[in-house]
Amino acid sequence: MSSSVDRFRKLHEGALPLRLPNAWDAGSARLFESKGATAIATTSAGLAWSLGYQDGRQLPVHRLIAAVASIMRVLAVPLTVDIENGYSDDPEVVVDYVMQLVGLGVAGINIEDGPDKPELLASKIEAIRKALGKSGDDLFINARSDVFLASLVDEEHLMAESIARAKRYADAGADGLFQPGLWKDQDIKALADATKLPLNVMAWPGLGDARALGRLGVRRLSAGSGIAQVAMATVERLAENFLQGGSSAPLFEGTMPYPQLQSLFVPV
Repeated sequence: MSSSVDRFRKLHEGALPLRLPNAWDAGSARLFESKGATAIATTSAGLAWSLGYQDGRQLPVHRLIAAVASIMRVLAVPLTVDIENGYSDDPEVVVDYVMQLVGLGVAGINIEDGPDKPELLASKIEAIRKALGKSGDDLFINARSDVFLASLVDEEHLMAESIARAKRYADAGADGLFQPGLWKDQDIKALADATKLPLNVMAWPGLGDARALGRLGVRRLSAGSGIAQVAMATVERLAENFLQGGSSAPLFEGTMPYPQLQSLFVPV
């Protein structure tokens, strides 16, 4: 078993949820690690934007893999990668992409159903687990279900559908369940109690803090694209000010010193 995957799996066993900041490039990943993150996740949205693509299954896989290689080069903590739907409807093609990531040393992946039928995601998870069994590798497979986030069924059926999908994905070989858009305490507790998989929720307006979520049964909390969006909003404000008035002062207010940033990275 990979020591990185083993470490990552154990991080889901604490009373407090694993807090995962979502990086969009090697620099943000290394910065998060330097602030004490015990593991790092990627944000599919932030990563796509950083490479000039829209979010939503549009990022070319070779660009994703190259970006992950850059991130892995600077990290000592486990990395889990959001691969959206696996960028294919063919489970064997998805397996090929995933095994390339395994070769880079990643500890986990997120793979989603989105608008697709749950049977399709289950077949992808089964194919990945089978390939891992043949190769002797390990990987934490986090099954993301968009039932709540995208309101895939009528409101009165959201929980029942989420529970049914959680069982299907667990039976297929998933290690965790990611349910973005879940934020009400009663819904979180109901789903956590109904699945054997560690429950992962995403930062959301009205969501409780880590300690409160831990009491509800949450084992993993993701920042999603939130940090990347705040960072881009800050860049937007600075750029607008600079372009409109050419003022230098805002560019030196509250900055990270150049030597501090340099110290995060090892010379090639």
